[in-house]
Amino acid sequence: MTTAYAFSTQLYLDGHRTDGRATTSLVVRNPATEEPIAEVPDAGPDDVRRAVEAARRAFDEGPWPRMRPRERAAVLLRMAEEMERRLPELVAVNMAEAGSVRALAETLQTRVPVAHLRDMAERVLPAFDWERPVAPTPVPGLGISQGVLRREAFGVCALISAYNFPFFLSMMKVIPALAAGCTAVLKPAPATPLESLLIGDFADAAGLPPGVLNIVTGDAEAGRVLTTHPMVDLVSFTGSDTVGRLVYGQAAASLKKVVLELGGKSANLVRADADLDGAVRSSLAGIVTHAGQGCSLLTRTLVHACVHDEFVARLTEGLAQVRTGDPADPATTMGPLISAAQRDKVEKLIRTGEEEGARLAYGGRRPVGLERGWFVEPTLFTDVDNSMTVARTEFFGPVGVVIPFADDEEAVRIANDSPYGLAAGVWSADPVAAYEIAARIRAGGVAVNGGSAGVSPRVAFGGYKQSGLGREWGEFGLEEYVQTKSVTWAAR
Repeated sequence: MTTAYAFSTQLYLDGHRTDGRATTSLVVRNPATEEPIAEVPDAGPDDVRRAVEAARRAFDEGPWPRMRPRERAAVLLRMAEEMERRLPELVAVNMAEAGSVRALAETLQTRVPVAHLRDMAERVLPAFDWERPVAPTPVPGLGISQGVLRREAFGVCALISAYNFPFFLSMMKVIPALAAGCTAVLKPAPATPLESLLIGDFADAAGLPPGVLNIVTGDAEAGRVLTTHPMVDLVSFTGSDTVGRLVYGQAAASLKKVVLELGGKSANLVRADADLDGAVRSSLAGIVTHAGQGCSLLTRTLVHACVHDEFVARLTEGLAQVRTGDPADPATTMGPLISAAQRDKVEKLIRTGEEEGARLAYGGRRPVGLERGWFVEPTLFTDVDNSMTVARTEFFGPVGVVIPFADDEEAVRIANDSPYGLAAGVWSADPVAAYEIAARIRAGGVAVNGGSAGVSPRVAFGGYKQSGLGREWGEFGLEEYVQTKSVTWAAR
């Protein structure tokens, strides 16, 4: 296998680097240049099975599940220290393989997941309710019972992450799985495997026992072997709702626990009394952040009719200031889509919007002067009805829609009229009214008047409806990776 990077791009199995039995490679390309930057093994079924078997041995026979929480916390902290030492490398790889602009690569893509790791080791693990006594309780006709409730690691976990936030999404699964005492096989998206492979280096540096974390690179077949393997106890998947349904079905035959973080078409409600400057910035970010490749981005903006025209004019002005191009250039504010296939999908949806009668208020084409790279202009549709395809389908591209509403009742109805329910936003000068609206929106997270609290390790992340099952981050993520056992005895 070849690579331009200093770290290994081999599989990470049972604490060792190996090409495995793969006979073919996956080519990783820079989406801004279309040039190949690395090759990784296209792991076959045998490689995946070896990874699962290593994780099974490590769980059944190894020390990791039996360590005290503070002992596991110490290893996780050493991993965090190694990540911090190699942050510049992580940032560079993220810009190259995922196409993140520098500002995003240096924050949400890299430093934020390291902060989550530290929080798990320093705050969550020491305070988690691992064991709780059951008070002596009379049981009619059977005497008095007492005992202990134990929280124990779920077992072997299959962790499958998406391409858009490679390191972030992988770590949001690895962190709680390892903290709980589970063992795992991580399979990153085939388009962006490099940052996840680096996690093997961090595990080695921290002294993680062999087999506790295994990393395989491969395509859909590797994922299918993972989700159907009888030795896997839990599957955690991040990706589209279409693939999520397949994963759910594959895991069902052996009744595995499934955690799904899927898509969204998140609404951003702008009331008549809103701070329009802040609301416009929020909607602009929903369109251009990572070229729209984010499941929780607010891409469906609902604006009170009395401020609709002014809002659209300001948002259009903001889109005109977006600089699309080389992600490594600090002046660039929007990078490329991940692949030619994703660009084709986005362009097809843009044409559908025009055909259904929505007005293309800005963009919709490929940027002039960028012949290489999978770029699309930031795009805005107005004159949109919530029944249109562009209002109901997740683009995963830099496209937003604006829909007017007459009052709060209509705004909430439109916001909830979606198969998804991942995130939302509310903008209003009246905090009480904003909170009441937020409480009525069927979404896993609602941001009132912006802010960055939504990525805090102290909040729960996950969706309603077809946006997924379960929660991630902090103690809420840890809960998904433990089971409760009752150990009882008769009181004497």
